[in-house]
Amino acid sequence: MDRPNSEEREPAPGATNPDADLLAALRLNLIDGIGPRTQQVLLEHFGTVEAIFAAEREELLAVDGIGPKLAASLIAAKHSRGAEKELALCREKGVTLYRRGTPEYPKSLEEIADPPPVLYCQGAFRPQDQLAVAIVGSRRCTLYGRQVAERLAGALARAGLTIVSGLARGIDAAAHQGALAAGGRTIAVLGTGLHEIYPPEHAELAQEVAQNGAVLTENRFHQPPLPGLFPQRNRIISGLSLGVIVVEANRNSGALHTVRHANEQGRDVFAVPGRIDSLASAGCHDIIRDGAILVRDPNDILQALGPLMAPVATAIDTTILTPRELVLDDQERRVLNLVTIDPVPVDEILRKADLDASRVLSTLTVLEMRRLVKRLPGGQVCRIV
Repeated sequence: MDRPNSEEREPAPGATNPDADLLAALRLNLIDGIGPRTQQVLLEHFGTVEAIFAAEREELLAVDGIGPKLAASLIAAKHSRGAEKELALCREKGVTLYRRGTPEYPKSLEEIADPPPVLYCQGAFRPQDQLAVAIVGSRRCTLYGRQVAERLAGALARAGLTIVSGLARGIDAAAHQGALAAGGRTIAVLGTGLHEIYPPEHAELAQEVAQNGAVLTENRFHQPPLPGLFPQRNRIISGLSLGVIVVEANRNSGALHTVRHANEQGRDVFAVPGRIDSLASAGCHDIIRDGAILVRDPNDILQALGPLMAPVATAIDTTILTPRELVLDDQERRVLNLVTIDPVPVDEILRKADLDASRVLSTLTVLEMRRLVKRLPGGQVCRIV
């Protein structure tokens, strides 16, 4: 018998099989009636997906929320080939699957209470997409709302932020279009499967988003639109983002679900005011009254976003610690990148900057005024986060 080549060899003892792990996650994800919260409860109880499928009926019934019907579905799923078919279909269609716990999975989603176990992706999620903000609002928006959403998305995309929204009619579409027009990256989070773009007239927009960012969903490839899936996907929109910007929303808008998720996840919430007598902006006015940050221009957003969980490398070959740094010009970025969190002598910065000393010193003064660096005794300076 011929020896298998390197791609066909069995995993070494103790090594994990990535396909086997992915198939197990898919198998659990495809069971009707077991959503993200129930999956999280099962994982907390059993520890791994493999242990869930290895459990006996009585063990499954001992888990809160698992009744006879779900227990039977879990046992039946062990023998189903649905996960294998789903994986083959995704590979045929060029869909990438991100499994929770792998390096490719968005780090920001790992922090939320009920992260999607599997993400389907058309396009590509990149490390720079950790610098993202969500723009959401009414489907039945006014011309004012559409214009503001497009302008904000364009300005923030040009600054280096990825724009996240839900591909819905109205504000969502305007946000994606504004980011695309500015040549920036944008991410659409669906409440359907990738094969069932909703609304259907946004199929072309979804293709543009995938070419300049990513279209993401936690739902199976052929999942049709169901009302309950759209509020559920809103936690992913906020979870992917540093902050959520509501451009226009009435008091019954689904965008306010995203705000609630943002508050629970510790994300910043921003709102654009409208006319005081405009019902279309009544929801925005309510959340401003309750503490949301009022937005007059993109700088209000960039200045208010706090420090990042970890440094992020951007597309312009620099590393930032806080979104406020995105408004800097090339010279300011060059000088700031020479300043570390630990104190560094100003003389060392002058030596490494490859600029006139007067320009370096004046730039350090500007950075200090922007609260990005701090001067210390002994001719030293450090970076503020």
